[in-house]
Amino acid sequence: MEGIAVNLRLGITGKPRIGKSTIIKEVIRRLKAEGMAVGGMLTSDIHEGGRRVGFSIEDISTGEKGILAHVQLHQSGPKVGQYTVNLTDLDAIGAHSINNALTRSEPRIIIIDEIGPMELKSRRFIEAVEKAMNSDSDKHLIVSVHQRSAHELVRHIRSTFEILEVVEESRDELATVIIDRCLP
Repeated sequence: MEGIAVNLRLGITGKPRIGKSTIIKEVIRRLKAEGMAVGGMLTSDIHEGGRRVGFSIEDISTGEKGILAHVQLHQSGPKVGQYTVNLTDLDAIGAHSINNALTRSEPRIIIIDEIGPMELKSRRFIEAVEKAMNSDSDKHLIVSVHQRSAHELVRHIRSTFEILEVVEESRDELATVIIDRCLP
């Protein structure tokens, strides 16, 4: 597509709760305001009574939402800390949103928030991320990765993507830095 750099591969990382997802949400909001189509998946905290009890997952293109993990999930699934991971929604919404964004002409920008311990419990999710990374399309790929992950996929991202670390001093400017890299 004219005006878009080929194969931007950008990762963001940082300490837990430093604002990675907040930056990603701002990037999505601003890209959409510029008329850019954005696809992929977004995770968010679920709070009840002022405390975090789980995480939601959302397909950025369709708005479809599900439960990524929850403390009170009454089904079998892998555990990460106190949370039970919902592989059904992770595969049906998370992995599907990435694959869907890859196979359609739009969006031109694929965002994956986050590639962390919960998401890495799904083989379908890992395969979707690998497919996006290995695609020869001219789509931009922006991911957030868990800071301390030693998973093979995260190590590969760290060695092949430009990685920006979110720290308090630069947090407010990072959305603009990312937007500037995506827009012509």
